Amino acid sequence: MVGIVSGVVAAVPLVIVAMLVMFGWVYRLRSGQANTSVSLKGKTIIVTGASAGIGKETVRDLARRGGRVIMACRNLQKASKVASEIEASTGSKSVVVRELDTSSLSSVRSFAARILAEERRLDVLVLNAGIGGPAERVLTPDGLELTMATNHFGHFLLANLLLGLLKDSQPSRVVVVASMAHAGVKSLDIENLNFKREESFKTVRAYRQTKACNILFARQLTAMLKDSGVVVNSVCPGLVCTELFAKSNGLFTKYFLNFVSHLAGKTPVEGAQTIIHLAVSEDTATISGKFFRNCKVDKVGCDLVLDDGMAKKLWEASEILVGLQPDERHY
Repeated sequence: MVGIVSGVVAAVPLVIVAMLVMFGWVYRLRSGQANTSVSLKGKTIIVTGASAGIGKETVRDLARRGGRVIMACRNLQKASKVASEIEASTGSKSVVVRELDTSSLSSVRSFAARILAEERRLDVLVLNAGIGGPAERVLTPDGLELTMATNHFGHFLLANLLLGLLKDSQPSRVVVVASMAHAGVKSLDIENLNFKREESFKTVRAYRQTKACNILFARQLTAMLKDSGVVVNSVCPGLVCTELFAKSNGLFTKYFLNFVSHLAGKTPVEGAQTIIHLAVSEDTATISGKFFRNCKVDKVGCDLVLDDGMAKKLWEASEILVGLQPDERHY
């Protein structure tokens, strides 16, 4: 009897693995595909967080279409190697690397200043950079919680700084990479966006909050850009096997989600498809203010991110926290 029980117990992990593999097979079958042959010759695209994962594969696809793709990355050495590899695999000679750390407001401002000085147009801005988050609350030199700074505040500031160029280049697009992780957010304390009350900080909670903020930001930006020729949409790439989870310090994300993503997640190429669809497809050229998953409009995971009042409050709080100046407003 003891032997039978031991055998059953030993088989449980194998059964779980088999179930995850089967789920992953079905999950990947449902992934959308950016089926379009649109050329991007003469177009300029910025992709943040472009040296790995879905950002890297987005750059590869856009470069293959002939676009001038600017990889906005924190690690220049790594990004330069990736850019060379992408150019070799696509035949493109228009993949450019620029330094950007979205967790640093000064880095965002320096990056934007260089773009405005060097680039004549900006057709697509893909806000993709992100982290899973540290195990403990960490503040940036700007006094912002690290996860919020990297995933939301940096992108909020960047979009504002480049908004004039996007409007001058219209029709243009902004793609905000969010996540269905936002579904776990039932409320948003505008006075505590940076988890000033340290007991409120949890790695997963912080990450979920940033993803809710991504969608609320896209919603408010859409309203501000009505009839401007700039469309804005948010996207969930799905569960993707990338560096995001492995680099996180949170136990749940670093170990559990990283394990599950390897067995059941999409590949980076599959995860990039909806971003590419929003960046290039003629079908999405005039759609704005929507949430996409698997290359189609999808329902959001919670009512909070549909609250226009909350979106406006988040925008106003974000302006204050990033120190947005009058000459940095282009809406």
